[in-house]
Amino acid sequence: MVNIQWYPGHMNKARNQLEDKMNLIDVIIEVLDARIPQSSRNPMIEKLVGDKPHLIILNKADLADPVMTKRWQKKFTTKGKFVMALDSLHNTNMQVLVKMIKKAAAAKIKKLQQKGATSPVIRVAIAGIPNCGKSTIINRLVGRNVTQVGNKPGVTKGQNWLKTADNIQILDTPGILWPKFEDQTVGLKLAALGAIKDTVFSADDVALFLLAKLRKHYLNDLSKFARTSKEEIQNINDTDLLLALTEEYGMRDDYDRFSMYLLQRLRKGKVGRITLDRL
Repeated sequence: MVNIQWYPGHMNKARNQLEDKMNLIDVIIEVLDARIPQSSRNPMIEKLVGDKPHLIILNKADLADPVMTKRWQKKFTTKGKFVMALDSLHNTNMQVLVKMIKKAAAAKIKKLQQKGATSPVIRVAIAGIPNCGKSTIINRLVGRNVTQVGNKPGVTKGQNWLKTADNIQILDTPGILWPKFEDQTVGLKLAALGAIKDTVFSADDVALFLLAKLRKHYLNDLSKFARTSKEEIQNINDTDLLLALTEEYGMRDDYDRFSMYLLQRLRKGKVGRITLDRL
């Protein structure tokens, strides 16, 4: 099994800073990638939550398998946890998100009102893995581009408090991974969807892993992308399929180049609405 790990120093610093500010936080918002809801859950964030209200966002739901997204929503919805699917890029369901934040903070709002606050302010921390869409969500909530958005991990480096028009203060945190992936398939999924820097892994290793997943769960989508029949795909192994696709897409024998192309297309939803974590 391929070994993928990525935990640069700024992530450990960000984790420590977030822990230091937990006493100021009313609601923890954990942003997951809807295509890998379990693999994008940082176990360190779960430990920091404690008994605070916890809102889980399955972001990039427009790119995920809708059937799987509903199943994961149901699985994650437990006492004290609020769960919603979101397409932050296209600005859908943002008012629903605001209402859910206030619902999660209802006890704190009531307490502040009893103390005489007429416009109680709720402090939330938005946390998650790199490249899961946190900055886009924050920009939507604030109503302007206050955080840098990028399609690669590690864009946000520091922590900032930001205000919204809905009496919500947001602590923006950098994307945080964890020091070691106990299950290496988690590393492969994170790499496939852009949560790990592309320079950290071999694209062909991740592409072969991805082709196996597509063959098993999304054969129709793979057939369309491969420009060949499902029968032909099933009659060759993953390595030969990768080589055949490299040639089909005009890259001759440069399978490294094609592997990265495949990953880039997957991340943009051009292969299909794919969920790699299954239920």
